[in-house]
Amino acid sequence: MAHSPFRPFEDRFSRESALKVLKQACDGADDGELFLERRTAEALVFDDGKLKTASYDASEGFGLRAVLGEVAGYAHSTEVSEASLKRACATARLAIGEGGGTMADAPNNTNAKLYRDIDPISEVSFSAKIDTLREIDAYLRDLDSRVVQVSASIAVSLQEITVLRPDGAEVSDTRPMTRINISVIAEEHGRRESGSAGGGGRISLDGLLDPEHWKDKAREALRIAVVNLSAVPAPAGMMDVVLGPGWPGILLHEAVGHGLEGDFNRKGSSAFSGRVGERVASKGVTVLDDGTIPNRRGSITIDDEGTPSAKNILIEDGILRGYMQDRQNARLMGVAPTGNGRRESYAHPPMPRMTNTYMMGGDSAPADIVADLKDGIYAVGFGGGQVDITNGKFVFSCTEAYRVENGKVGAPVKGATLIGDGATAMQQIRALGNDMALDPGMGNCGKAGQWVPVGVGQPTVMIGGLTVGGAGG
Repeated sequence: MAHSPFRPFEDRFSRESALKVLKQACDGADDGELFLERRTAEALVFDDGKLKTASYDASEGFGLRAVLGEVAGYAHSTEVSEASLKRACATARLAIGEGGGTMADAPNNTNAKLYRDIDPISEVSFSAKIDTLREIDAYLRDLDSRVVQVSASIAVSLQEITVLRPDGAEVSDTRPMTRINISVIAEEHGRRESGSAGGGGRISLDGLLDPEHWKDKAREALRIAVVNLSAVPAPAGMMDVVLGPGWPGILLHEAVGHGLEGDFNRKGSSAFSGRVGERVASKGVTVLDDGTIPNRRGSITIDDEGTPSAKNILIEDGILRGYMQDRQNARLMGVAPTGNGRRESYAHPPMPRMTNTYMMGGDSAPADIVADLKDGIYAVGFGGGQVDITNGKFVFSCTEAYRVENGKVGAPVKGATLIGDGATAMQQIRALGNDMALDPGMGNCGKAGQWVPVGVGQPTVMIGGLTVGGAGG
């Protein structure tokens, strides 16, 4: 459904007056912009047979930034007016003082259109959304008598941005987002286990609410819960691990991706700092960050500084080729911006962030990779993870994993955590499957208190010598 476009320069103040204030704010600066945003979001949660949450949020505001060297002055407001712009100008100028910089050139424009200009909130009626959530609940309870609890949610949003630069360059983007998520708790012999599935992207809500789609997700959530009902305690110790395709790429995102963001490398705080041109992974390992994949959750036509997104090769055949950059860190490091300057909202300054980060596939059959695993874990589902950027150490919890002995997949295991460091793990990749897949569209990434949607992906991968933490011996 079409919607009324965001026109801040017609509805709030004139473009000329905004540009005049922005030029004053950035006089003597190296860079800067006025970032205007309008966002609407709706979230529905149907839990345990009842509608538990129904929220609608609408916000708008601006952020004004002036950058000089390593310093940036940033001011933001929910009041989009000429008076508040002038107050923001005075605040931003405090950081850059007398200036002395040379304004950087504006980003090139792009004609790309990676997703449709739609409002996913209004395209499906509120009652139809509630009815679908109720149907999901009933479907799962009818499917298996072991189901004791179902939680289903729909989240839809529309973000509209305009970026104005001191030289008058102006770009806009309209970013829809949809997601459905289903969680199930199953009980058998007094034991309860959970499973979840979902996904979405910068797509219409109609497709996600199609019964064939949500039934597939519902069955997958139930399958995981039932698998975990028979799980035995995970073994503990150093062992080889095979990771499944798709969502397990979250390990790559955390263990390697954050360490390849420009700000950490400029400051020398990443385990990958100063290593461009060096071998950082096994031969055959190629890692990309690609914001240009149509309709994907992590994709952006332009980043939040106005730079077109790009398909950036980070690691090629095991060799580190470059980092993800916003404009400020790229300039300070003497390289080109890569379209990775992202921010959560107008209330946040941009910083280097991932979009869709994935490892390219190899030529091994996934079944052969598992058959080559003599003693280890086959992990196909992950929950949360965390990483220490300075040394790349990571810890991940598995939501679905299996014991493998002599190439045979055995019992599911519960409570497995994978522990290692990204730099070492990348050097110990022993096999790459021919089944590279992207995740179903459910990733969020946090950094410095800011959250942005992201995508991950990988093929089936064997990594040698990870530490598995578990309850078993």
